[in-house]
Amino acid sequence: MGAQSVLVVEDTEEIRELVVTVLERAGLDVRAVGSGTECLAEVRRSAPDLVVLDLGLPDGDGTEVCRHLRAESGCYVLMLTARAEEVDLLVGLAVGADGYMAKPFSPRELVARVQALLRRPAAAAVLPVPDDAVVRLADLEVDEDSREVRVDGAPVALTRTEFDLLAALASRPGRVLQRETLLREVWRTDWAGSLRLVEAHMSNLRRKLSAAGLSDAEIRTVRGVGYRLVA
Repeated sequence: MGAQSVLVVEDTEEIRELVVTVLERAGLDVRAVGSGTECLAEVRRSAPDLVVLDLGLPDGDGTEVCRHLRAESGCYVLMLTARAEEVDLLVGLAVGADGYMAKPFSPRELVARVQALLRRPAAAAVLPVPDDAVVRLADLEVDEDSREVRVDGAPVALTRTEFDLLAALASRPGRVLQRETLLREVWRTDWAGSLRLVEAHMSNLRRKLSAAGLSDAEIRTVRGVGYRLVA
């Protein structure tokens, strides 16, 4: 099995070269482009496992590129931003990014975050599959084998991260899962700075389930603790 592949999308040459170098040293197959247009073309051509995507690109905003990626690809997206305002970060997450890092960043931390995202499918693959991998709660069905979610029989389109969050909750219905627990299980990290990743993606997940018409099962917030899925 070959090395996992990463596409770096960064218009600043010095940063692009730095990111490529540190990821290649970590044993990853790395390609790099400098614009959103090149990014989409390369994703269609080579189907990378993960895209490191700069928020500020010469031919458009990285969030728009991320929207296109989410419509066409199942790859993970780690956004890089020089704008630390919370609204920018949460807008990025709302379009389906799996994580973010603010510039300047530590090369070691970048490698750790990329590896944590790439470990998620491999980690899930070694877990024993239950006899009945479909969890049904009222009108909600979560099929872990096919990674499909249905509400009243109709499929609901979720990102990888949203599915992983819902699957974690559905595997223990009624039980409160701490945000830290979800961070470890879904993002494979203990970094406390990522806790708002959980909140942002949970908000997106709730919105999609509500838009699909889910009424008899819901994700409830347990203030100061975490979340639970109830029927």
